[in-house]
Formats: sequence, structure tokens, C-alpha cells
Amino acid sequence: MKIGFIGLGKMGGSMVERLLGGGHEVIAYDRDESAVKAAEKKGAAGARTIASVAGGLKPPRIVWIMVPAGTITAQVIDELSGALEAGDIIIDGGNSNYADTLHRSGMLWKKGIHLLDAGTSGGICGLKEGYCIMVGGDEAVFKTAEPIFKTLSSEDGYDYVGKNGSGHFVKMIHNGIEYALLQSYGEGFEILKAKKEFGLDLLKISRLWNHGSVVRSWILELCELAFEKDPNLESVKGFVEDSGEGRWTAVEAINETIPAPVITLALLQRFVSRQEESFSAKLIAALRNEFGGHPVRQKK
Repeated sequence: MKIGFIGLGKMGGSMVERLLGGGHEVIAYDRDESAVKAAEKKGAAGARTIASVAGGLKPPRIVWIMVPAGTITAQVIDELSGALEAGDIIIDGGNSNYADTLHRSGMLWKKGIHLLDAGTSGGICGLKEGYCIMVGGDEAVFKTAEPIFKTLSSEDGYDYVGKNGSGHFVKMIHNGIEYALLQSYGEGFEILKAKKEFGLDLLKISRLWNHGSVVRSWILELCELAFEKDPNLESVKGFVEDSGEGRWTAVEAINETIPAPVITLALLQRFVSRQEESFSAKLIAALRNEFGGHPVRQKK
């Protein structure tokens, strides 16, 4: 198939390369000219504007966008939809909030343009291993674009999950679960590291657990890689970002009156990681001193 692709970052660039390797033709665009040139070297046709991506395709056009969620996605879809026609298809492979996707699909439907929301997991390893893709939208439109998902995914790594919004909703919950998994591994290995009397080798343990253990996983394989590079993670600052999906998952749990304490606390721990010093902890220390005379450690 011939497809347009907008957004050539860490994942987008690799996805274009995988599509080209699968025999598809790709017209690639990114606002970073160097990313476009890199895609051209891999065999893609480079585009210098969003409109020229659409102009290089024949109806029904299919354009995949892989840009940051929020304002940028909204801007790209708005500009792109002005260059498309009724019957064309936009695939949003980013981590858009499913509520935004519902709104955008309705707006595009008025123009006769179809939107597929394709929650995509696999990170920078997806080029080699393939991606896991969760697709929402009209099922007939999904069938039209299915060869693209088949090429990009790992074996059995894509599926139609429901109407518009469902693909991004499923990916949102997927990422919420990821927050909890990462937090659990982080806490467990910190306890192992703290037990100085045993002098435990974290690399050896992570490798061991990946053979027959009930906690074996791809994330644990990544623990091995991290410990191989830096056994004590001395070069890494313990500052953990979040891209929104954990927050949205926690809010959804509240809206549905579903207890999700592990995912929610994993999100809050990311906030803790960003504090050089906690004001609430300072106040608690001061209050303990006031009511009980408990000692306070003075700042140096």
C-alpha cells in the first residue's frame, strides 16, 4: 500500500522503516528536515509540507500521524483534514486522550473523513520486534487499513477493539498498568540493593528471574540491559516523567468508582521523584517537633 506518515521521531521513524521493509510506499513528513532526509535515505519519499503528503496519495488516502498528544495532534489533524477528501483515512497512532479522539472523529465525520485511533506500544524496540496495536474506529475502515497494521505489528500483535475512542482508551489503560509494573520492579530492586550484608548482584538476579520465574517479562529483560550499562545506575537521576496516560487512567477509575490504588500510587510516586525536597515532609517534621519535641534535622 501507499501511505502518508507524519511524525518521524523515535517511534515514527522506526515505523516508517518497518513499513518500507514490508513493501509499502511511504510519503514521510516531519517539521524537522533532518528527520525527513533520514527517512528518504531509507527509501521513503520525503514531503516538505503536510498538504504535499496528501497530494502524493490517491483516494482513498491513508495518512498515519505519530506526533505528541494534545495541541500538536489537534493542529496536525486540522491542517491535514483540509488537504483530504471524503473517504480518506487518518490514523492517529499517538497517545491521544480517548475523549479528544471521540471529539475529533465526530468533527472529521462531518467532512466524510474517517479516523482510526491506533494505540501503539513497543517503543524503540518495535522496529525489530514489531508493535502491539490496538485499533478503534469503523470496522470496515479498519479492514481497509489492515495491511498496514499487519506489517507494523508483531505476530498476532494487532486487533480491532471497538468503535472510535476504544483504541486510545485500551492503550491508556495499558500504560496505567505499565506505571504499576515499573514501580513494582523499582521498589523490589531497591530493597535488594539496600540489603548490604548479602552484596547482591542486581544484574545476575534480573537475569535469573527471567528464566522460569513468575515475574519474568520484557521489562525485566530491560532491567538486565540497564544494569549491564550501569550496575548501580549512578549516571541516572531519579526523576521520572509522565506523559499523561497514568493520570487519565486514575481519573477514569475515579469516574467509574473503581479502586485502582496501585496504579494511582505509582503515578504519585512519579511526582515524588521530581521533588528536590518535599515541603509537606518539612512541615510534618516541624509539627512532630512542635507537639512531641522530636528532633528536626537542620539544613546545611
